[in-house]
Amino acid sequence: MSGGPDSVPVHVDVRVHEEDVMRRRSVARTSVELTALGFGASVIGNLYRTTSAADASAAVDAAWDAGIRYFDTAPHYGLGLSEQRLGAALRQRPRDEYVVSSKVGRLLVPNERPQGVDSEGFVVRDDLRRQWDFSRDGVLRSIEDSLRRTGLDRLDIVYVHDPDDHWRQAADEAMPALAELRDQGVVGAIGAGMNQSAMLARFLRETAADVVMLAGRYTLLDQSALDDVLPAAREAGKSVVAAGVFNSGLLSRPWPAQGMKYDYQAAPRELVARARAIAEVCEEHGTSLPAAAIAFPTTHPSTVNVTLGMRDRAQVTQNVALQRSAVPRALWDDLRDRGLIRQDVPITTGGVP
Repeated sequence: MSGGPDSVPVHVDVRVHEEDVMRRRSVARTSVELTALGFGASVIGNLYRTTSAADASAAVDAAWDAGIRYFDTAPHYGLGLSEQRLGAALRQRPRDEYVVSSKVGRLLVPNERPQGVDSEGFVVRDDLRRQWDFSRDGVLRSIEDSLRRTGLDRLDIVYVHDPDDHWRQAADEAMPALAELRDQGVVGAIGAGMNQSAMLARFLRETAADVVMLAGRYTLLDQSALDDVLPAAREAGKSVVAAGVFNSGLLSRPWPAQGMKYDYQAAPRELVARARAIAEVCEEHGTSLPAAAIAFPTTHPSTVNVTLGMRDRAQVTQNVALQRSAVPRALWDDLRDRGLIRQDVPITTGGVP
């Protein structure tokens, strides 16, 4: 789960409804409360292109001014740069007023063979490299390193990060270590963050996870999470944070076009056509495709937050405007009737009746 640039350079007709960015929902069975919209800090770690320190700081300031109080980062993002920048921007804020999540599973260690620039999508020097480690000691070391980089006194949520090829160690070592920290009050909630949903369902069913960060698998173009992680969350009484709601970009503009990305690759022609069909229905209902993309995951009762990447002040302003845009409930019924989303999509919250 690399975290994508979920921002939209469009003008939005803002019709604010009651469930705006300030609304908070609790992570089930914990005291952690998340605002409806979260700040994804991958992009201020120089994802895909350079972001200045001033722009990164201004993005966090703008998010705070808009009422966002949930901020997500990870060591993976910019080889620690995201954590450093986020911590610097939040450090003087009242600590009890915001929630920070970071992740474990990738330790940052000295790179013995640097090539000059990171090879995993971040425009930063590669003096460090990532080392997979979901052991108990690795978890404790990772959290200690994250606290040092952020300069914060605690992390409120800790996710195991992309354990796709490391299920056994993540489930048997990382999660019990995190559960001890949660039970001791060191962290508020624990879980896992991934681009796939099947393993996240296992974390919800088979481990002490409170919440999962689901990237790209419950969107207007992909409702596969209805087959596993969302039923698991309902059955276990646990929570879901939705990320990657634009599927790497295809849903990020009012009118999708060829050449846009879907799940980090060029979008197939048939998916572009489907996205445009959804956009047409959105227009008929007086809303836009990106506004609907943000609202859609919240129609499932287990979703407590949507987190979007925000690189600078302008992107924060756009994302907040989109999140506040009125999305009528009738849109979802129309999309189902036209076969553009699955028939079993539950519409219980979100949007405007």
